[in-house]
Amino acid sequence: MPTKSTRLTFAVLATGAGVFSMLQSLIAPALPTVQHALNTSQSTVTWVMTAYLLSASVFTPILGRVGDLIGKKRTLVAVLVTVTLGCLLAALAPNIGVLIVARVVQGIGGALFPLSFGIIRDEFTAAEVGPSISNLSAVIAAGGGVGLVAAGPIVSALDYRWLFWLPVGVVAVTTLIALRYVPESPSRAEGRVSWLGAVLLSGWLVALLLPLSQAGQWGWGSARVIGLFAAAVLLFALWLLAEARSRTPLIDLRVMRLPAVWTTNTAALLFGAGMYAIWSFLPGFVQTPSSAGYGFGASVTAAGLLMLPMLLAMFCSGVLSGRLEPVLGAKKLLTTGAALGAVACAFLALWHDQQWQVAFAAGIFGLGIGLAFASMANLIVGSVPPEQTGAATGMNANIRTIGGSIGAAVTSVLVTGRLQSSGLPYGSGYTHGFTLLALLCLAAALAALLVPVQRAGRLSASARAEAHSARTETEPEAAVAPGTRS
Repeated sequence: MPTKSTRLTFAVLATGAGVFSMLQSLIAPALPTVQHALNTSQSTVTWVMTAYLLSASVFTPILGRVGDLIGKKRTLVAVLVTVTLGCLLAALAPNIGVLIVARVVQGIGGALFPLSFGIIRDEFTAAEVGPSISNLSAVIAAGGGVGLVAAGPIVSALDYRWLFWLPVGVVAVTTLIALRYVPESPSRAEGRVSWLGAVLLSGWLVALLLPLSQAGQWGWGSARVIGLFAAAVLLFALWLLAEARSRTPLIDLRVMRLPAVWTTNTAALLFGAGMYAIWSFLPGFVQTPSSAGYGFGASVTAAGLLMLPMLLAMFCSGVLSGRLEPVLGAKKLLTTGAALGAVACAFLALWHDQQWQVAFAAGIFGLGIGLAFASMANLIVGSVPPEQTGAATGMNANIRTIGGSIGAAVTSVLVTGRLQSSGLPYGSGYTHGFTLLALLCLAAALAALLVPVQRAGRLSASARAEAHSARTETEPEAAVAPGTRS
């Protein structure tokens, strides 16, 4: 746990990251309300989610690297100011176009995750790092659940604009406290931002995620979808080439090839596919009228309450993982978390006729999310050089998001592939979708078994040697700042 001297810093980091995580899911249940209020189409209003996803995917690793280079506190404060302005713009948005722009601005807040992990690694004692990262991961995971639960009551009692007004005040106060009390990290990477790498990274991320999020409307066989996927492959290849040749790469590919990093990222990709798909489709399932042969006809608020066990479970297990990691190791926790996700999805595939069954499965999945989130972050932080923390954890978050987009897109095909005359999906579509998600989480657990064993977030001797080799080969003149820990 943080000591007295670091508690305020942790509170600032947790508040900022938690609010951003909440903004990811808070608006999703309110999209029909936004569509009606701003007099727009269903296809247009989905860009409120898509714009946020694309923006966060682009800025998370880039600003994570910027923080490594120019200072994590400085970058953190700038990002918090940007999120505040994005929320203010969204609350005042007179039309859907302005709201979409505001969501792009808010998406810059994705950098709060890697910056926060980096500050914890730089400023907290070795004994505090593991538990603090676990606790922060629990807050991040729970933030998404809070969004699902809180959206309905806020919209019903106030207005959808209060989904943005409330974060304005919270983030503004957090920014002032961060500016005054969060210390600047002493660990700095040498070099500069590789803008070619940043442009190519942004290009292939957008080219990949855009068709995944819009294929349901554009059609999987459409020229736009196929063309963007082809562009993603080409830009990804160019990005790999540019990063391999750069003396100061945006993402150090040698670090990304460390055994603990690539195996953790593989598990993140697969588990993210299951997690985001559950968040996207389970509320819709329980809101489906029972006349469809399944579902409970729940309101947005009632659907959020059914997700409450997931919220509570993910927070508790995330906090608990900080106490368990020194005993069991992050690898076992990640494997267990992914396995719990598989069990929950398998349960949903077999039993979903009663509300208690859905709530029970959601709680089991929440336990898995809390364990997996915390252990992924600790594995990455404990496996990379201090000056690569922001970029590496930002890329891990991005890979989890990419997995989520893939999982949501494939599940959408299964759920909406065949529709009843009423326009509602068949129950078998959800059953097939839950089965697929169980298999993805199981694959994530198997990938987690490949992670090299580490204890208490510390590098093994071989991993330290590989990380040092990666750092010195790419930045031969770089020196770790005094007082930093690896």
